[in-house]
Amino acid sequence: MAKKLETRKLVASLEKTSRKTKKKIWKDIADQMLKPTRNNTVVNVEKIGSLAEKFKGKTLVIPGKLLSKGDIYVSAKVVAISASPRAITKIETAKGEFVLLKNFVDDKVKVSELVLVK
Repeated sequence: MAKKLETRKLVASLEKTSRKTKKKIWKDIADQMLKPTRNNTVVNVEKIGSLAEKFKGKTLVIPGKLLSKGDIYVSAKVVAISASPRAITKIETAKGEFVLLKNFVDDKVKVSELVLVK
C-alpha cells in the first residue's frame, strides 16, 4: 500500500511539473507509470549502453525499472523509478550516474537533454 501511495505522489509531482513548465515529457512519464503493472517498462543495462553511445551527453530517463542484464562501457546518466543494486553498480563502475526519478523531477531540468527510454 505504501508503494502505491509513493507512486501516486510521484505521478502528481510529474503532472504538476508538466503543467508548470509546459513540457510534455513529464506528463508522458506520469502516464506510463499509471499503466497496469504488467505493462511496466523494464530496461536492461545493455540497452542503456547502446543508447548512451547514441545519445552522448544526454540523460536517459526510464519510466520503470533498470535491470542488470548485460554490460555497459560508456558513462551515462540514468534516471529510473527503481533499479536493481547490480544495475546501479554497473552504471557507477562505468563512471556513470544513477538517480531515482523522485529525486530528479524538477522544473529546472533542461528537457532538451533528456531521452525517454521505453
